[in-house]
Amino acid sequence: MKMIPNKPKLETGADALALLAELEVPARLLRHHELVLEAAIELTDALARRLGARFDAGEIQIGAALHDVGKLVHPSELRGPGHAHEQAGQALLIERRVPEHLARFCITHASWDQASLALEDLLVALADKLWKGKRVAALEGRVIELLAHQLEQPRWRVFELADHIFEGVAAGADDRLRRSVELG
Repeated sequence: MKMIPNKPKLETGADALALLAELEVPARLLRHHELVLEAAIELTDALARRLGARFDAGEIQIGAALHDVGKLVHPSELRGPGHAHEQAGQALLIERRVPEHLARFCITHASWDQASLALEDLLVALADKLWKGKRVAALEGRVIELLAHQLEQPRWRVFELADHIFEGVAAGADDRLRRSVELG
């Protein structure tokens, strides 16, 4: 008889990292999630503080901390390209009784160009780029559009502030990349 795991407590990014430890993900994958979570916190804190943006920061933290968990199932994608980990991650989390609205980040972090995604999905995808200093104009543009609509501000005004925030998060990439290879 297959044991059904207890529903994990998932309220914060730290809770999500604890789930990864329970799943015994490799140190490299755990470090990646820690660094993307760090970038997500920096990003969302600045957007809320400087722009007054509204979103579910806890959901974003959890998504950032779990988005690549499917690489546990597809370890070749830890060092190389591939998309098999996306569906596998969502399935793994659902099997572990993670709610579907949180497991979705395994899919949406890589399919941010879908029209119907929420701001939370786009911010997880953006944190997954900015942690390593990668700027993706199309993704940033989608975030800016949603923020401008939410805040009822002109796009150029939101761009002016958001671009500075994105650059600030990306500026920490050298340190995060250094820490990504320092696994003790």
